[in-house]
Amino acid sequence: MMFDEAARQAIWLTIELSALTTLVLLIVATPLAWWLTRTSSGLRAPIHALVTLPLVLPPSVLGFYLLVAMGPNGPLGQFTQAMGWGVLSFTFTGLLIGSIIFSLPFAVQPIQNAFEAMGRRPMEVAATLGASPLNAFFTVALPQARSGLLTAAILSFAHTVGEFGVVLMIGGNIPGQTRVVSTQIYGHVEAMEYTQAHWLAGGMLVFSFIVLLALAALRKNNARVLP
Repeated sequence: MMFDEAARQAIWLTIELSALTTLVLLIVATPLAWWLTRTSSGLRAPIHALVTLPLVLPPSVLGFYLLVAMGPNGPLGQFTQAMGWGVLSFTFTGLLIGSIIFSLPFAVQPIQNAFEAMGRRPMEVAATLGASPLNAFFTVALPQARSGLLTAAILSFAHTVGEFGVVLMIGGNIPGQTRVVSTQIYGHVEAMEYTQAHWLAGGMLVFSFIVLLALAALRKNNARVLP
């Protein structure tokens, strides 16, 4: 059999984590990208830098500070303990929070690019026709930014699937709770179980190739529909 029970468990956990991360990111990143596109506030530059930070920060550094923040003495850890939730480090919830933060720029940037490409004219026309800002956002801005939303969803899902440093720092490698495909491969290599590692690594390679093909097809389709 290609995958044993531990591998199947890791694959399912990876899919669950990636799907939830993508869903949350689309909800969070869309209004954030819209605000970054439209605002002239002095806060734009520092917030944009914070959003982009995971692109340049080593995953182990980000994972370390998130681990400290979620720990029993960290601000987030103290809050969750006060609420009776315990600490979030080495839990699936903690893993989800870390994944959302680590993949945030992969969701925000494509959506922001789509909003910027749209320009201000469509919203101005909608306003002259009597549409409220909220109504115009949902009926004009979002439909025109659908390619950016789709790109954000694909990149967020794929990036979460491929996480390693942040996942290992925050979640460790607990079977059935925080052990995802990347850490499962790491465990196989440490144990010199190269056959099992080959199956999982090969699956990741095929998945990554399919993601790149999907993004290329999306860009080609966008170029075809643009005037």
